[in-house]
Amino acid sequence: MIQSASSKTPISVHSIAPAQVIRGSGAWDEAQKPISKLFSNPLLLGRSESTQSIRSRLCRELNQSGLRVFQQNLEHDCCELDLQRIQNDFIRQSCDGVIAAGGGKVLDSGKLLADRLDVPCVTVPLSAATCAGWTALSNLYSPDGAFECDQGLKRCPDLLVFDHDLLLKAPSRTLASGIADALAKWYEASVSSGSSHDGVIQQAVQMARVLRDQLLIDSIEALQEPGGEAWRRVVDACGLTAGVIGGLGGARCRTVAAHAVHNGLTQLEACHSVLHGEKVGFGILVQLRLEERLGGNRLAAQAHVQLLHLLRELGLPVCLDDLGLGHASLNQLQQVCQFACREGSDLHHLPFEVTPVALMEALVGAAETSPVVP
Repeated sequence: MIQSASSKTPISVHSIAPAQVIRGSGAWDEAQKPISKLFSNPLLLGRSESTQSIRSRLCRELNQSGLRVFQQNLEHDCCELDLQRIQNDFIRQSCDGVIAAGGGKVLDSGKLLADRLDVPCVTVPLSAATCAGWTALSNLYSPDGAFECDQGLKRCPDLLVFDHDLLLKAPSRTLASGIADALAKWYEASVSSGSSHDGVIQQAVQMARVLRDQLLIDSIEALQEPGGEAWRRVVDACGLTAGVIGGLGGARCRTVAAHAVHNGLTQLEACHSVLHGEKVGFGILVQLRLEERLGGNRLAAQAHVQLLHLLRELGLPVCLDDLGLGHASLNQLQQVCQFACREGSDLHHLPFEVTPVALMEALVGAAETSPVVP
């Protein structure tokens, strides 16, 4: 049977995974030899003072293995101002690769810098708050911390070092935030791609469902028993499996309203101390309210009740007060809604129209529950 041109599968390009992943307790020690094969004079990028002692140890051990390491710290979130400064230092120091060790914005900065300079990149997550160590994507922010845009990269990192011993040092708040961010994979992908006829995308969506179920089962125990079996499953889910789903699903397995709400919230200075996943988790509640109220989806109301209970147990924000916005002005909340609803926003992947006014109602009522009919 001859396939007509109109029935051919369109070409899609996927950056699915890092070239190599080393995970588990002691992964950093195991990574020394692979790292030394990638470069000899790397830039070690970080930011937080709370993880400076870890980065100093990593630097010392890299130097002992024969590398010549140049350390540099970000002054802001992943933003052009920092990237230009560090790129100039990279060239001046004759570096030949990037090792990014830290949270999501450090990892995004390192990946983007390596992508622009076309050099190898190693990511070393120091928390399981995002899957940024895995993906071929970076989010750009203003120097003030306001989201500007996301940028696709040519490939995933050359090496991801996912060391459970290092992750165990991170505050429990970062893991709770990572759980919310990973949960969004299901709530957003099922809306944007649940009806896709593409087999790979269908499989990515089903992986997101399994990921959600795993997190619903294990999250509370993971936070109660750091380092235990449930904890290991959860950190792997947040830092690795969530990245697999994004890599397989690609651009068609998109973020939707939850991340759009996050992007809008970053426009307010009062939210800058709130972690990425904390804002995303709140955004899932907002999205489910929109699906229920505007989309007439009764299952969304049930999902909202279930998720609201879990987020509260995890100590995550579920209302504007929790986000530090209890006294925000009407103009400030309108700014959030206007940005989230701007042209090209992922919010518009919802199967119905959302206006800033409708989004405002969902923001204000995110923690309110509706009567759920069994």
